[in-house]
Amino acid sequence: MSPSTTSSSSEAPRVRDHFRRKAWSFDRLYDEEHVVQRALRPGLFRRREFALEVVRSYDSPRVLDVGCGSGRIGELALDAGARDYVGVDFAETMLELARERLTRFGDRVTLVQGDFRDVELEGRFDAILALGLFDYIADADSFVRRMREVAAPGGSVVGSFPRWHWLKGPVRKIRYEKINNCPIFDYTESGLRTLFEDAGFERVEIRAPGKSGFQVRAVVEG
Repeated sequence: MSPSTTSSSSEAPRVRDHFRRKAWSFDRLYDEEHVVQRALRPGLFRRREFALEVVRSYDSPRVLDVGCGSGRIGELALDAGARDYVGVDFAETMLELARERLTRFGDRVTLVQGDFRDVELEGRFDAILALGLFDYIADADSFVRRMREVAAPGGSVVGSFPRWHWLKGPVRKIRYEKINNCPIFDYTESGLRTLFEDAGFERVEIRAPGKSGFQVRAVVEG
């Protein structure tokens, strides 16, 4: 659920280093009991609810979380009935937080450090979560194709995607790229549809609940 620390080979070191440094502060962004965070960042909680809605639509699903960060969405997915949960992230600091948060679920949890496109994964998944992942990825195509490969028949990818906003866009560019040396990317609705359809997803649902982002559910029919 937290921003991914997995990117293309040229961007990966910058993204990884950023989230190594910022692991704790990003984890705090998703603190449900923090009233200020909910008020200032409603999009974070809207996309979380969308993801959980998809998880609950399956009976005891296998859930894969790409760019799992500190495991906050993983905790909620497991509480919502996930049979098992696999989280992949590039930053060990994020995975340390996730390991601590998810310890109560025992062997239902597997955490993997590395680039999602290269790590070995066992079996296929009913729900693949990618929340806050694509903000930092230069080569989204390779990630979406890999998600299609590991999606079970009838499975879904749930992703969040930023779009350019005249007010927030410049601020994000300065904060991430200039101050923190971390790349940031934006998407369009037509581009997202092409991205998932070209990867082989038969049904693509795109929502725009706010002015600064999209939510996507892409389904493998079968």
